[in-house]
Amino acid sequence: MDIPVYLFTGFLEAGKTRFIQETLGDPEFFQPAGRRTLVLLCEEGEEELDPAAFASEDVFLEVIENERQINPDKLEALRRKHRANLVVIEYNGMWLLPQLYQAMPEEWLIYQEIMFADAGTIEVFNANMRNLVVDKLTNSELVVFNRCNEDTDKAALHKLVRSVSRRSNILYEEVSGEYVYDDIEDPLPFDVNAPVINIEDRDYALFFRDLSDNMAQYDGKTVTFLGSVVKNARVPKDGFIIGRPIMVCCAEDIAFRGLFCESGADAVRDGEWVRLTAKISLKHSRLYGGKGPVLKAISSEHGREPDDPVATFY
Repeated sequence: MDIPVYLFTGFLEAGKTRFIQETLGDPEFFQPAGRRTLVLLCEEGEEELDPAAFASEDVFLEVIENERQINPDKLEALRRKHRANLVVIEYNGMWLLPQLYQAMPEEWLIYQEIMFADAGTIEVFNANMRNLVVDKLTNSELVVFNRCNEDTDKAALHKLVRSVSRRSNILYEEVSGEYVYDDIEDPLPFDVNAPVINIEDRDYALFFRDLSDNMAQYDGKTVTFLGSVVKNARVPKDGFIIGRPIMVCCAEDIAFRGLFCESGADAVRDGEWVRLTAKISLKHSRLYGGKGPVLKAISSEHGREPDDPVATFY
């Protein structure tokens, strides 16, 4: 049986507890009837949950005091203790999320992940703890900026989110309590409907992320971009990998992100920088472990390594 998990992230005093309180106070949250909810509290702020205001008596609070308790056996033991069929997690903003993802029992499935941030302090967090901010933004379906006022630079907050994710919805909560959805247009710096999609060197990271998020819209399209060639024993004989190192937030997370090209291997060398023009098709490939964007070379030209070979989202 799948166990739905609602995951709320963000830093201390960002508004997570208040939102959970309101959620658990809504009778609709406990429909259909019979929901037994386990709430895992991974940090303690000034505001505490009030069980008396919950819309159901079948809500059970457990505190996770340190990261060592984030393991499959402990999490499943807590769920079984209360016979819960739904889990709510208020995650500690100083703990990295991959640890939680890897520790969740097999039947636990994240149904929704929401990040909360104080509009007045999040840019300071981003400047000083960028890796933690990126960690929380990466998989969030919704980012809620609390305590917005007339001086809040919503364009800067929008840019902060979009530097990590193009999928997240953004919501601003005004000090008056009114909620406003982000409506800032966010066009790509390249035309996905052009006969040949031209990717400038500075835009490779954006292209790779958008292609990963929206593969269907690239199926059958032709693209041209500069990348570094990888040829090794894992790659089929007639093909090669082409891509670039991408940095999300800091030097520690730089990783090569490439695409499989199934033809044209004879015209390129391992380690060479090449401007490739190719057609994209969505196909199954063992290199992707499933379906993914497979390139078919149209032409390739020797290129010069960029002054900064590492692609970023800025």
